Amino acid sequence: MEDMKDIVLEYVRDEYMEDEDEELNYDTPLISGGIVDSFSMVSLKRFLENRYNIQIPDEKATPEAFDTVNSIVALVREYVK
Repeated sequence: MEDMKDIVLEYVRDEYMEDEDEELNYDTPLISGGIVDSFSMVSLKRFLENRYNIQIPDEKATPEAFDTVNSIVALVREYVK
């Protein structure tokens, strides 16, 4: 099974990165770095909920929680059974 970090990283790269050569890793600042904006964060949350069959409460879907792949994966793992 593909690692959750790689799935999230690939999704962000495919959906939000215009320059495919731009550096992107598990600790790259996504929101504070301008890669993901508030609208994109909503679609990323929806993708994660559908992909992992979970519900992430809105109050947990903060810019801090969605700022890196590592922080996103930590959040998702709280809800994956």
